[in-house]
This record gives sequence, structure tokens and C-alpha cells, in this order.
Amino acid sequence: MAPSKPSSEACVRNRDPILAVLRRHFADRRQVLEVGSGTGQHAVHFAAALPGLTWQTSERAENLPGIRQWIEESGLTNLPPPLTLDVTGRWPPARYDALFTANTLHIMGWPSVCALFAALPGVLSADAVLAVYGPFNYDGAFTSASNETFDAWLKQRSPESGIREFSAVDALARQSGFALLEDCPMPANNRTLIWRRAPRP
Repeated sequence: MAPSKPSSEACVRNRDPILAVLRRHFADRRQVLEVGSGTGQHAVHFAAALPGLTWQTSERAENLPGIRQWIEESGLTNLPPPLTLDVTGRWPPARYDALFTANTLHIMGWPSVCALFAALPGVLSADAVLAVYGPFNYDGAFTSASNETFDAWLKQRSPESGIREFSAVDALARQSGFALLEDCPMPANNRTLIWRRAPRP
């Protein structure tokens, strides 16, 4: 008997607000790489709503079976099989014109966050769009008491994790050649940050 598909209630709650942002910023995109696809629910929802996109999922090897289940059951032709990806290791050789990642930066350690942004120029096209969803701090402060509690829980579980400072993440994006287009407030004290790769002077 096959194991049941993994499921995240948070994905169900946040997928439509995120999709509203992606509809605007991914409207002219064709090849999206999702980093840290988790259960695969976001990928299926977004690929179904944005059929002009090929949505490439990726995750650590141990999470791929669940993603495959979601993809296979969806029957969507714009969802290729998931890729094995550790941000500190080898990235896929293909070029994508967009990258999406949700609820990943506060899970991975800061060196891994730095590795993710450093890898972007090698995997994304010259005009690529970068979309990052999750909680962020501003000017060294939490945006809500619930985020402060969540951060404490993250650090108790793994001292290297935690909610990231927006300015530090934006600095990494700028170092990799991306300019901020939008900082969009989302439900439950989250944000969707949109950058676009800036042309070289």
C-alpha cells in the first residue's frame, strides 16, 4: 500500500495569496525553478493556475517521493519530475527565467541562504524574476508577537535557523545582480519579495 501524500495546512492557506502575486510577476515567464518544494502542493496549485509555465520542483532527496505523488496524481503536463537539490551542492545545468521559494530561508542556516543567492547568476537568465515567500524582520525587529514566538521555536529546534532580516537578504540579492521590485505584505505576517535580475551596466 502506497504511503499517503504529505500535506501542509499552511500551503492550503497561503497558496492563493501567493498566486495573486505570481500572476503579476510570472505572467511573461516560461521556466520556473522552485527551490525547497516541500510537499509539492504549491507546485501543483501554481502549475494548474499558470499553464504557460513549466514548473520545475526541487528538494532534498528524502522529500522527493511525496512530491512525485502530488505531481503524478495531478496529471499536469507542465510539472516535470522533481530534481534533487541541496543549495550548498550542485545546481541543475538548465537556465530558468524565474525562481520561487517559500518558507525556506528561515529553515536553512545562514551559510545556506548565502549559498542559494550566490548560485542564482549561474542558474537564472539575464532578466530572471526571483520570488521569495516567508516571514522577515525589519530594522532588527519582529513584525508580530507570533513571529517572535515562531523564531524562538525555530532556534530551539535548530540554532542556525530563524527569521531573516530583510535588509540582509536584500543585500544578498543585490550582490547577485537582482533589484527589488516589490515587497508585498501577505496574511499571517508573511511577505512575498520580488526581485528582477538587473542588466549589467
